[in-house]
Amino acid sequence: MAEVKVEIGGREFEVACRDGEEHFLRSAAQMLDNEASALKEALGRMPETRMLLMAGLMLADKTASLEDKLREGGTVPVDEGGFKKRAKKAEKAASEAQSQLAELKAQLAEAQAAAEAAKAASEKAQEAQKMAEDQNAGDTDAKMKALEDELAEAKKSAAAAKDAEALAAGQRDQAVAAVTRMVERLEAATS
Repeated sequence: MAEVKVEIGGREFEVACRDGEEHFLRSAAQMLDNEASALKEALGRMPETRMLLMAGLMLADKTASLEDKLREGGTVPVDEGGFKKRAKKAEKAASEAQSQLAELKAQLAEAQAAAEAAKAASEKAQEAQKMAEDQNAGDTDAKMKALEDELAEAKKSAAAAKDAEALAAGQRDQAVAAVTRMVERLEAATS
């Protein structure tokens, strides 16, 4: 059994339902809350039990009216305003998700560029090290010093490259997690 918290008439209730039926419970609670809010606006403050009873009776009356219309072969009015509100909400969530996705793509591109630069620096460091190792014993002290300096610089570049690769991997992981959250919010907004 799932435990669901719902708010009706400004008060929070914890209600149990079967697994997978949480959406239906929330929908029913929202309908009851709408009736309770209308009562609260029209009549002001009243005891909780009376408010819930009257809101339930109002919903039952609406349901009975709709059932009568269906039995008579009539059409049931559709709350297009509610559909439009949900559609606008879903559209807004989708728009926000798209802008966040574009931002994450830009961050990912920056991380990939940093990784490429790090890779190039690492390759340059390896070349410098190889050149230093290949120098023969007859070179002058000045040439050796220059090669040692170049090797030290290449090692720094290689370390920076490794740091950039780690940063790029972290940013990629953050981007994937953010896209997953956006998809979940979009699914929640459309349901």
